[in-house]
Amino acid sequence: MDKLNKVAKVTLIFWVMKIVATTLGETLGDFISMTLDLGYTIGIGITLLFFLIILLTQLSVKKYIPVIYWSVIVGTTTLGTEISDYIDRSLHLGYALGSLILICCLLFSLFLWNRRYKDLSVYPIAERSKEIYYWVAILFSNSLGTAFGDFLSDNMGLSYLSGALITGIIIAIVALLHYYTKINHILLFWIAFIFTRPFGATFGDFLTKPLSKGGLDLGTLPSSLVSIAILMMLIFISHRQNNRSIPA
Repeated sequence: MDKLNKVAKVTLIFWVMKIVATTLGETLGDFISMTLDLGYTIGIGITLLFFLIILLTQLSVKKYIPVIYWSVIVGTTTLGTEISDYIDRSLHLGYALGSLILICCLLFSLFLWNRRYKDLSVYPIAERSKEIYYWVAILFSNSLGTAFGDFLSDNMGLSYLSGALITGIIIAIVALLHYYTKINHILLFWIAFIFTRPFGATFGDFLTKPLSKGGLDLGTLPSSLVSIAILMMLIFISHRQNNRSIPA
């Protein structure tokens, strides 16, 4: 079955890599639009181009390849950061309304997915059309996570560390529900997937924002480089685990 699969299996290392990838998406997105001062419109253009190139690469391969798969995840998190910031700062709709719009987009994409396939299972996935639904839902969930994370810090006045703590507690509760209740595991997956994005986003802000705003002021580029190094190490571990799981 693994040979017919295109996406990562949901394990503990999956969630660790997801959080690191979302942190990288936040810091890298801010580096492109803010540190390089390219603006959110150009930022969306750059990140969209990267996302489409790596997504087409992912869709063209015949099996799960960790470095390609996680590059697409990083692409969705980076593009999601630019989309969220564009909605708030260029369209001036605010993070609250932006979050609502993105929630509707995510629910609609999941509705279309479920209507066609009658389930929302995320592993294994081999059919290309189903994989497209998968990536659209991931893109909307990561965009939503960025908007929600910024809503916690900007609209509710929480520090970045407090925002990460709140979303981290929600993730922990979802994990407990997964192991100790009979609540639908697919539903819990999507809840956890959504909230790992604001966790990564708020943690990314915590690393990069000024001390006066409750951050560590490490800067977007150093934070991105650290996140890339950690993610590459985890991809290497995931690649070795994946090779061991495939029978000779």
